[in-house]
Amino acid sequence: MFSTFKALADPTRLRLLAVLVHGEFTVQELTGILGTGQSRVSHHLKILTDAGLLSVKRQGTWGYYRLDGDNPFFHAIRSVVEARLRKETAPGDKERMLATLEKRRHRSRDFFDRHARQWDNLVRNLLPMADYEKELLACIPRVSVVLEVGVGTGNLLAGLRGRAAKVIGVDHSSRMLELARQRVAEAGLDGVELRLGEMRHLPVADGAAQWIVLNMVLHHAPHPQQVFYELARVLPDGGGISIADLCRHDQDWVREQMADQWLGFERQELETWLAAAGFEPVFFNRVSGNVNEQDTLLLSAVKIRQGMETHT
Repeated sequence: MFSTFKALADPTRLRLLAVLVHGEFTVQELTGILGTGQSRVSHHLKILTDAGLLSVKRQGTWGYYRLDGDNPFFHAIRSVVEARLRKETAPGDKERMLATLEKRRHRSRDFFDRHARQWDNLVRNLLPMADYEKELLACIPRVSVVLEVGVGTGNLLAGLRGRAAKVIGVDHSSRMLELARQRVAEAGLDGVELRLGEMRHLPVADGAAQWIVLNMVLHHAPHPQQVFYELARVLPDGGGISIADLCRHDQDWVREQMADQWLGFERQELETWLAAAGFEPVFFNRVSGNVNEQDTLLLSAVKIRQGMETHT
């Protein structure tokens, strides 16, 4: 208890916590947000981590700090502390934090706009994956409306149309959508609607989709937890999501060459984000490839309640 109070009894550490209630950030990002030297930020992060208020998730050469430590006392008072921190986030810190998240999003969107026409070949050649598409489609029940978030060039649309009367595809890259529209036209697909939009701000009404698919897109998300809150918004209770993504790996080069924000995921962290947004997992499988292929995880979950959304 006393170590917790000691860790909280510093203005800089409170500023760090006030930023971290909004998401996960690296030391470099936190340095820019607080406008403070890296050694000072690292010092305070170590104190908060040692006190069990924070945990750090290693992603290759990067470490993302999150407000999710193993301190039982802090867990007991966390909701009260978080509510206060949200109200007292310094305006300058919040502005720089939002700018940091926006920089992540712009970097991803600009990359996909530049590489849209080469994207499918780029993925096949640089980061081959185990074959999982048939199993992913089998996870999706027959429903009225399926939403695909991060539709890319549209290579999954025909399969999704076989599972739903209407398919809505959303992507943040206008050039990717151009290729997806071309694919839809060439295949003569009806019942497919493509929209420009962000994962965290989907151009879809509340409860408008019965099922949502994220196919190799979550590792490009600047803030995965917020994505799950948004998915919960556009689903009714009982609606669900199916995710295909990379298992955790150590190929750090994908950050620059493929605009990946995350080096894949572990089952536990996905299930933690899902639970916070009001989802209950119903299926999980790890699809292993050969020696040259990345392993893929498949996960489906059903919305059982409205999660407690955290606004930035």
